Amino acid sequence: MAEYGEWTRKGATLSDVTALKEYGVDQKFIIKGISAGKLEYRNGNMWGNTCFRVLRGQLETLITEELGADYLMEKQRKTALCAIKKEISALKKQLDELQVRKAALEKP
Repeated sequence: MAEYGEWTRKGATLSDVTALKEYGVDQKFIIKGISAGKLEYRNGNMWGNTCFRVLRGQLETLITEELGADYLMEKQRKTALCAIKKEISALKKQLDELQVRKAALEKP
């Protein structure tokens, strides 16, 4: 099912915990997909907790089939928006720090 090297490509896999955060699907949904033969998985271990690693492309295909393309697009949009907001916040913090340093250097 998976293409050669897909498991090693950056961003091609995600854990069941990340799937819950990004797509709103729980472990039961993933297990159902694995049982149906629609998802390949590997067992993972993060900080001593076991998890499933699945291929992002296969999970997105399963979500589209089960929950609809609109659901997937909305979740992807919200995830991207959250990442942008986080980046804006970090840049604002960095700008504030630079302005403080600039003000300190401008004092006579």
